[in-house]
Amino acid sequence: MLTELETTLLGVMMIIIMLGMGSSLTFKDFAIALRKPQAILVGMLCQYGLMPLTAFLLATSLGLPGPYVIGLVLMGCMPGGTTSNIFVYFSKGRLSLSILMTVCSTLMAIVMVPVTMSLYGRGVEGEWQVPPDQIITLLGVLLVPTLIGMVLRRKNANVGAVMELMGGVLGVFVIIFLIGSWVPRNWGLLMETGFPVYFASIGLGLIGFTLGYFLARNLRLSTIRARTISMETGIQNGPLAILIVAMVFTGEQQQLVLLIPILYSLFIVITSTMVMFWYRRITTREQIARDNAKIGSVREK
Repeated sequence: MLTELETTLLGVMMIIIMLGMGSSLTFKDFAIALRKPQAILVGMLCQYGLMPLTAFLLATSLGLPGPYVIGLVLMGCMPGGTTSNIFVYFSKGRLSLSILMTVCSTLMAIVMVPVTMSLYGRGVEGEWQVPPDQIITLLGVLLVPTLIGMVLRRKNANVGAVMELMGGVLGVFVIIFLIGSWVPRNWGLLMETGFPVYFASIGLGLIGFTLGYFLARNLRLSTIRARTISMETGIQNGPLAILIVAMVFTGEQQQLVLLIPILYSLFIVITSTMVMFWYRRITTREQIARDNAKIGSVREK
């Protein structure tokens, strides 16, 4: 389980991450997004429609026990995180869309996470249930720094930009910190963990990448927007899920429920890196093709 120091540090770091997330947007960005909301709506459908359902189906088909079901479903119900923004940036996706999706899914989380957790965690024994009121309280507290960040960005763009950068970098650092501190202490548990748990932890992100992309393309969004939605769908806010587990459970219960969120956070960095290089290569090829087409049209004239 997480130590008291780790839980406190995680809470502080999450506040800074949320502050940075809010600093990445202005209220004007929301107004612009509302004029062409299709991509955002598709992203929210992926985030709170496809991902919780995918987590539930994975848990059911693999026959996972109660604590792992809760850990996996909770992971599937999470909003996007700042980590996805970094991977979208390096994959040459639409960073503005990625950031907007992350903030929108985070703002919606205070309603959608308790709803989806209640829906898909219904069959699990009571001792493993995550009380909706605790989720709402924690998410409500974390929304405050997000809104403060938006206000800071409006008041002073330079301060907002610094906070945005800090939030993005810290998002990656939190994952590394958690893995580096938790994994060595629980090496025995990891060695005893069966294949279905690893399959679920890795598969949730990979399936999210795939479903997000093909749903966006089937709804006639451009390839670059589809790749952005793909990464936003597959990369959930692992640190937030870990914080919720740390605040709700204690002792052996916490250790068991934490396993899948920790494993997901570890493997999503690896799989996201692979997907990022693949998407970056495709985007570069498309850009070269467009440039060549422009050169050809100029020569014809």
